[in-house]
Amino acid sequence: MYCGHDLLSIIYFNELEKEIESLNLYTIGTWKEGRKMEETLPLSVSHVNKSLVLTNRLYMLLHFTALCFLVYYRLCFFFQDPQTREAPLFPWLLVFASEIILSFIWILDQAFRWHPISRTVFPERLPQDHNLPPLDVFICTADPTKEPTLDVMNTLLSAMALDYPPEKLHLYVSDDGGSPVTLNAMKEASKFARWWLPFCTRYRIECRCPKAYFSISESHGGDFDGSFEFLADKKMIKEKYEAFEEGIKRVKEDQDNSGDTTVKRGQNHPPVIEVIQENSCSEIEQVKLPFLVYVSREKKPSQPHHFKAGALNALYRVSAVISNAPYILVLDCDMFCNSPASARQALCFHLNPQISPSLAFVQFPQKYHNISKNDIYDSQHRSAYKVLWQGMDGLMGPVLSGTGFYMKRESLYGNYKIKDTDLELQQYVGKSNEFIKSLNQNCTTDSVTVGRTLPLKETLLLASCDYEIGTQWGKEVGFLYGTVCEDVHTGFILNCNGWNSVLCDPPEAQFLGNSTTNLNDLLVQGTRWYCGLLDIGLSRFCPLICGPLRMSLLQSLCYAQLTYFPLYCLPLWCLAIVPQLCLLSGIPLYPKVSDPFFFIFLFIPLSALTKHLSEVLSTGGTFRKWIIEQRIWMIVSITSHLYGCLDAILKKFGLKDASFLPTNKVEDEEQTRLYQMDKYDFRTSNMFLVPMVALITINISCFIGGIYRVVSVGNWDQMFMQLLLTSHIIVFNYPIIEGLLIRKDVGRIYPSLPLVITSNILATTITCTLYSLLKKV
Repeated sequence: MYCGHDLLSIIYFNELEKEIESLNLYTIGTWKEGRKMEETLPLSVSHVNKSLVLTNRLYMLLHFTALCFLVYYRLCFFFQDPQTREAPLFPWLLVFASEIILSFIWILDQAFRWHPISRTVFPERLPQDHNLPPLDVFICTADPTKEPTLDVMNTLLSAMALDYPPEKLHLYVSDDGGSPVTLNAMKEASKFARWWLPFCTRYRIECRCPKAYFSISESHGGDFDGSFEFLADKKMIKEKYEAFEEGIKRVKEDQDNSGDTTVKRGQNHPPVIEVIQENSCSEIEQVKLPFLVYVSREKKPSQPHHFKAGALNALYRVSAVISNAPYILVLDCDMFCNSPASARQALCFHLNPQISPSLAFVQFPQKYHNISKNDIYDSQHRSAYKVLWQGMDGLMGPVLSGTGFYMKRESLYGNYKIKDTDLELQQYVGKSNEFIKSLNQNCTTDSVTVGRTLPLKETLLLASCDYEIGTQWGKEVGFLYGTVCEDVHTGFILNCNGWNSVLCDPPEAQFLGNSTTNLNDLLVQGTRWYCGLLDIGLSRFCPLICGPLRMSLLQSLCYAQLTYFPLYCLPLWCLAIVPQLCLLSGIPLYPKVSDPFFFIFLFIPLSALTKHLSEVLSTGGTFRKWIIEQRIWMIVSITSHLYGCLDAILKKFGLKDASFLPTNKVEDEEQTRLYQMDKYDFRTSNMFLVPMVALITINISCFIGGIYRVVSVGNWDQMFMQLLLTSHIIVFNYPIIEGLLIRKDVGRIYPSLPLVITSNILATTITCTLYSLLKKV
């Protein structure tokens, strides 16, 4: 028998038990809900800056309205009585045509600013390591002379050290030069990696490029900076790296001194494919290394090799029968991984179920470690990655930019799924049965093992010159041929086929490379780029014709702006000559200061310059940076744009073959010194110097003569715009005058006899020809 006290205790404990049970149920339910919420959290989100969008669209409206008034003013000229016109017809037509071209490019350019967005990723929400997909890495090099082998190996080591499961990482180096130096260096790099990778992992090193890491003065070991063990390990690893560096240099010197012709066989060599597997010695701890493959595709002088696009396609085929990873990172040989996090950041998009089905690639911005404070050559391409690519990201995504992108393998296989028979597949992708099998296989650990024991004959076939003959490689499959700008062309066709892309621009640079730090490399590289871009604009893949039928109109306008950007050379050459000669002749081409239309003509350039200045300042630039970008745009337009257009036109009519010269990435101490001092290095070809010197000579002469005429005649109100234009060109291009007349260092414009004669002949010919035409017409 229970007493009253006991009964109350039992009731109390029963109630307490029920409360605890309900609390446990609530806790379990809350945990399940939290777990479910965690699983459904997005891997990435996009942000729209509404104030920027509103500002951009208001600017478009005002500037476009002003352009309409400008066109109206120019057209009214043709309805005037020829006897009462203040200006001849010919210069008026030239200036009007230039303004139409500038307006056309401006309209195309506004598509980038219609809906810019930014993105944020959450790598911590990715699946566990064992659930991550395999990843292939492609690194391309072509010339060990212009692309130092040590830099290539540093890029390779930084990619091997990515924060990614090593058993899921496979690296392929394409050596288009077929150099034994590169193959030997890869074997040495594999040995050094057994020391380097554990060091990076143990001390959580962020910069995993050895050359960049050891060039930093501070320890940069994070929480281990004061650790004796860390400092000792760092000293030991540095000694290992210096020995590795000396070994590569010694092999290169021996190869150069031996006179072995194999180092010069870049255009004629058989395919070579070798899996790099180094046995670890007892002093090195057992460490898992990524899978490493050397690939040198076959090249013959009699057969086209299609430059970088051909090398990438060879890697695509070879890797498909070895590792066949669903995602591929493509890197230039000098673009090392500055942070190990890029793979996980890219997978935040590729594994996002909302965008993954139609996502072709994730593009990271190209950034550079050798940029000076003021970047006098605009080598970091601020406008492209901070404005244009973000604008395209709000449409269908940025263009493919050659390096630093994670590509979905399936996106470059074209329409292979609609091929019903093996014969049709062979005609589409080639006769390799192993490659055809790989089209419908996912990469697994077993498949990579099989790939390692694959008969060498199969991989050599895939890397041969003859394999692509009679197939759709370069036409519908893989990276596309027909232009040296294979990246833009391929990205455009991917968009046409319904694929999208995204820009991933985290605060910390994920990839860093070597940029051009002298004028010669800048203009040579620019000529190649602009020729390739105009090739696309003049082909059957013209964005204005092919684009709107297969993608959004705004995305088509973005591609059109890129492909027709070289046409800037036409209006800039015209506006650097015609208004100046008319100033000298007293021929007004613009409204008087008292004319209401004067404010339209003043508003248009001020509007464009102010918009550019605001974009520079809002993306971390300075007023001086704005001046530099304007200057480089002028210099490049009258040189690289011009020669790029000429090359593209000659190729279109079959009068010139396509050519590709790798940009020189060998560091020159004198060039670097001038660059760091913000002095332009004018040691370049006369084909670039002559237009600059001739046009600056014309502008200075016409400005002095124009001032004298205005003072004598007193018609400053009619000539104000032409004086303003001429002075703008002279002021912004002052470094050319300085290099020609003031500087005495090695980077000055040396007044050689050929330069002086050619520049004077060009300036005199232009002046005399146009001056006579201005008087007659």
